[in-house]
Amino acid sequence: MALIVQKYGGTSVGTVERIQAVAERVCKTAAAGNSVVVVVSAMGKTTDGLVKLAGEISSRPSRREMDMLLSTGEQISIALLSMALHERGQAALSLTGAQVGIVTEARHAHARILQIQPERVQRHLAEGQVVVVAGFQGISQTSDLEITTLGRGGSDTSAVALAAALQADFCEIYTDVPGILTTDPRLVPEAQLMAEITCDEMLELASLGAKVLHPRAVEIARNYGITLVVRSSWSDEPGTRVTSPVPQPRPLEGLEIAHPVDAIEFDTNQAKVAMLRVPDRPGVAAQLFGSIAQQDLNVDLVIQSIHEGNTNDIAFTVEKGLLNRAEAVAEAISPALRRQAADEAEVMVDRQIAKVSIAGAGMIGRPGVAAQMFSTLAAARVNIQMISTSEVKVSCTVKAAECDRAIAALCQAFEVSSSPVRLEQSTQAGPPVRGAALDCGQARLALRHVPDEPGMAAKIFQILADRGISVDMIIQSQRCRLHQGHKTRDIAFTVAQADAEVAKEVLQALSAELRTGEVIVDQAVAKVSVVGVGMIHQPGVAAKMFRALAEQRINIQMIATSEIKVSCVVAETEGVKALQAVHTAFGLAGTQSVSVPA
Repeated sequence: MALIVQKYGGTSVGTVERIQAVAERVCKTAAAGNSVVVVVSAMGKTTDGLVKLAGEISSRPSRREMDMLLSTGEQISIALLSMALHERGQAALSLTGAQVGIVTEARHAHARILQIQPERVQRHLAEGQVVVVAGFQGISQTSDLEITTLGRGGSDTSAVALAAALQADFCEIYTDVPGILTTDPRLVPEAQLMAEITCDEMLELASLGAKVLHPRAVEIARNYGITLVVRSSWSDEPGTRVTSPVPQPRPLEGLEIAHPVDAIEFDTNQAKVAMLRVPDRPGVAAQLFGSIAQQDLNVDLVIQSIHEGNTNDIAFTVEKGLLNRAEAVAEAISPALRRQAADEAEVMVDRQIAKVSIAGAGMIGRPGVAAQMFSTLAAARVNIQMISTSEVKVSCTVKAAECDRAIAALCQAFEVSSSPVRLEQSTQAGPPVRGAALDCGQARLALRHVPDEPGMAAKIFQILADRGISVDMIIQSQRCRLHQGHKTRDIAFTVAQADAEVAKEVLQALSAELRTGEVIVDQAVAKVSVVGVGMIHQPGVAAKMFRALAEQRINIQMIATSEIKVSCVVAETEGVKALQAVHTAFGLAGTQSVSVPA
């Protein structure tokens, strides 16, 4: 039949009764003729209890001894589950991460998997045994053979990595929720279970799925073409399938230390339309992109810069052949906008641009990837005109004449080849929007008067990366202004709220060296996003989102897009209302509520 890897979280094995239920499910899977590998977490709150014990012994226990301590939690689970399988007449064997051949970095508490040596597991499977594996742990590659733990999401990561090494047919993730939902049901009770979602969509919805499926696990699944199935431990419902593109051949060595960027993408068939000094009020973006959607024009990048006074800049890109129609739409609505703004709105077009992007699942949680892109372009003397980011992609527009130079530099810097179109995205069908997410844990920083010259974005974001600060959305204003005799732009970006003050202090301390202006922090923001591979081929998704927000009188402070994601920053007080509005607008709500544990 099939080779199946099953992973059960701590809640699923939290009591003897639940371990017995897991054993029944595993026996049923094996009885159907399947080969089964089971990866389990520590029972219930065992890990929390071990951490508490350590705290009672030492105020600052070493990471090595914490790994030694915490790894025992999973060993209890695997031994008990193996005993339960034996009681049911099922041959089974429990193995620690070290015994199963999970080899990691020599880094305690947050090790990444270097390789898996699957020979022993394969031997036991051939003998008809169920192999029960301790998740969350491995052994270092050094001669000392140190026990290591994988950090947050470690058991998911162990399971998917084993599935990749064994070339499993699929990997089932059993948890206390029925699968992946269209949004957070605590905020939108009408959230519905998704039957299917792609890895790319799942990664872009990282904040939505983090408690169900860690991005590290999704990254491995995507890289090695593993289908994931997220299911409830308490029912036989099919759950959600997380599908992967057909992978490029890649070795299992360096399994989780893959390059953060796996493709350099470019598009020379792009032109830019920028509307400067449009009114900063609800409905302007909806009016503009609603008119564009009525003309059946598909836009690519969309950015809205931070406001200055009572106006914003909005810029977007379209295919060159559509530029005249897009410009006509912008010019047609600009008189109405001029009447609403103190400053005169202006439409600018640029036919001589190209879009270059870095793309890769490994960018999540790795500060400095965007900074490396900007540094690479700066070293190649390529100036960045627009920046737009998502969880797994950073895109910049540059002068068309500089595109080849930019591509060559980025390919060399990230040690990858270029690809004008990502095949898995361009051929996948799906609804225009699969799910929606809200992130209330971010703060927005605005850095005024950044010199408009190559290398400035690189310097700024490298400084933050060196402090371990991950940046999410990045927006560069379209207007150039003279400041102290130099042409400057403003740059806005979002970081985790906990990092906001540190980021501000670092940038302020270096303002003289960078020749930048003041740093403004807003902690009271929220990011609402919609994601779907189908939006690539269906114009009007952004317009529908903006209209839904406008109808609720919600003002958009920043906009950033990728091919399959549209994100808006709004006031934190309006975040939940914004999520509910877009969830309803795209028909994601259902009539049947889904029960999710608190």
